[in-house]
Amino acid sequence: MRQIAQYQDGRLELQDVPRPTAPPAGLLVRLTHSVISTGTERMKVEQAGMNLLQKARARPDQVRQVLETGRTLGWPAALAKVRNRLQTPTPLGYSAAGVVEHVAPENSRFRVGQRVAVAGAECAFHAEYVAVPDLLVAAVPDGVANWQAAYTAIASIALQAVRQLAPELGERVLVIGQGLVGLLVTAVLRSAGVRVGAVDLLASRRPLAEAMGAERVVIPGEQRLTDEMYAWTQGYGVDGVIVCAATRSNTPIEQSAEVLRDRGRIVIVGNARADLAWKAFYEKELEVRYSRSYGPGRYDPAYEWGGADYPIGYVRWTEQRNFDACLHLMQTGALDLEALTTRRLPFDRALDAYQAMLVDGARDAGMILEYPGVASSALDGAPAPASAPDAAPRGRPVRHSVPRVTTPITQVDVIGAGNFARTMLLPHLRRRISLGTVVNATALSANHAKATFGFALAATEPGAVSSPAVLIATRHHLHAALVTAALQADRHVFVEKPLCLSRVELDQIHTAYASGGGSVQVGFNRRFAGVSAELKRVVQAAPGPKTASIRVAAGRLSAQHWFADYAQSGGRVLGEACHFLDYLCFLFAAPPVRVAAQTVWPAAGRTPFPDSVAAQVEFADGSSGQVLYVAEGDPTWPKEQCTVFGAGFVAEITNFQELVVHRGRRTRKVRHRSKGHAEEMDAWAAFLRGEADHPLPYQQARQSMLLTFAVLESIQLGRSVDLRTTADPE
Repeated sequence: MRQIAQYQDGRLELQDVPRPTAPPAGLLVRLTHSVISTGTERMKVEQAGMNLLQKARARPDQVRQVLETGRTLGWPAALAKVRNRLQTPTPLGYSAAGVVEHVAPENSRFRVGQRVAVAGAECAFHAEYVAVPDLLVAAVPDGVANWQAAYTAIASIALQAVRQLAPELGERVLVIGQGLVGLLVTAVLRSAGVRVGAVDLLASRRPLAEAMGAERVVIPGEQRLTDEMYAWTQGYGVDGVIVCAATRSNTPIEQSAEVLRDRGRIVIVGNARADLAWKAFYEKELEVRYSRSYGPGRYDPAYEWGGADYPIGYVRWTEQRNFDACLHLMQTGALDLEALTTRRLPFDRALDAYQAMLVDGARDAGMILEYPGVASSALDGAPAPASAPDAAPRGRPVRHSVPRVTTPITQVDVIGAGNFARTMLLPHLRRRISLGTVVNATALSANHAKATFGFALAATEPGAVSSPAVLIATRHHLHAALVTAALQADRHVFVEKPLCLSRVELDQIHTAYASGGGSVQVGFNRRFAGVSAELKRVVQAAPGPKTASIRVAAGRLSAQHWFADYAQSGGRVLGEACHFLDYLCFLFAAPPVRVAAQTVWPAAGRTPFPDSVAAQVEFADGSSGQVLYVAEGDPTWPKEQCTVFGAGFVAEITNFQELVVHRGRRTRKVRHRSKGHAEEMDAWAAFLRGEADHPLPYQQARQSMLLTFAVLESIQLGRSVDLRTTADPE
């Protein structure tokens, strides 16, 4: 299929990419129409064409992320991430309509052949096929054409802004900015019985604003806004203002304060500067609100991707219910999308549309892309092809080990080619072994990884892998099923940590491993770091038990980060602290026998699961290990530190790149640039080629996961947990 790809050097391409796969409980939709958002997408395209200094000024939040990466991982890693971001294409588009091509088995709301509107900058791309979750889809009613339904997501942004303002019948509201969203806001207000004034810098927008329902339209170069608004409201001022302009200027906010009546309301939709002058806002007691995209549910992964709808009695208007409301407005004719649509052109000429959009003073508002090849039978609801039956269950498990590969493996497939895999794993792996098929949920990313790293094929379905070895670097909740399937096919697996998210999943993996001929390596890279090898030699040379303390200043977890979605990540203890629990097992040549753990920050509020943990681990030889994984602290402190005390020595690692050993009244320092990603890829590739034993046997990784589950259990029970009761029988 074809999809629009944007590069951060300003290039736009129409690329051939693999067809995506429907997410769990979601849909695969063949698009008939999509809308180019002349505000949001123009901003993205313009920012992509900026030089690095201009990009830094436009996105200071990303500059801060780069600085943080440089502090924690070093500047070479930070620069590699920046370079990877600049070279990686990104999709465009978020509002479209089409016909359902495939329905996931868990979905009961939609059927093949049904006309639907789709939304979401994470999935509703300008592409011939899109894979979307259930709650980002709405059925198109009779009387609404697909080209109209393609506006649904953008219209919902306008509708949510009006809901935030909560205007009453007959009020006067000013809409600042008559771009695509501003024009839709004007139309929605008009349909709600509100009298609308509009302002825009372009005189060409006047007829569009009037067609959408504006009583009075002001062009600042031709009229004075304050005079016009006071004349229109008999000197009182408008009841509310909705700011739809995207600008670094504070003028729209200053103008809003001038034209509002006493105790008026402002809603900000566009990416507009908002410096509030105390005197003006205090004296009028003005209220300021922001409107967040399509409505409640937006940016909540449990809602959008997990399908956890909000009860209507508590949240009347979710983003999906806003979609339905907008489609009803289209059905009744309250949204005159004919007047709004200034350009319709075939998908083949999509790049021409973007060039036209970038012209100064462009007149376009609504720009529709029309896709070829939708058969009438599909519109009537042709039946879906039958799904292939599940593979038959395997036989009785038999424990086995894989010390060495006897027939060299020359090719590896990869499932999950996100930024981590592209930055930390694939650059090292591709120099050591041939790359076969790359699988990614996003077709554009799969295609980019194929071109960048020299894969033979790109796909979006894990069933496309065929090589005897596979690297898995997806989000955590997918690990167990993918590892189990690979082991059932007798493949050799490398999976990023964690191995899985529950004991049940671990048992399933154990059964598949024991009954097959494959192997598993978990991405516990810290044990492969150069300084770790040095420390291990020091620890092994000293007699008797040792004591180790690992302190991790992880920083606060953003509620928007996917780690905050427990269903996907398993939380930070499972997803991250497992690294350091494994490191204790690596240091001490004895199994863990008991652990006591507690949270050190309340597991409440926006992340209702353990975010910080203190764990004390006892080992069979008398050694003791402590892991402090904390979200609070100061960012100037080193992110990761490990101190080990033993007979005649003290050793300390900082960020797994520097080792200082104090022994015999002397101090020795060792530095390595890598945190172990390159070394673990080298070791796994050597195993696959038959040149070395397995670098991290499955039983060791399983032991580290059992320790991690015991830490969580200790937190839940409020007491220590004996690991000997959970160990595998010998």
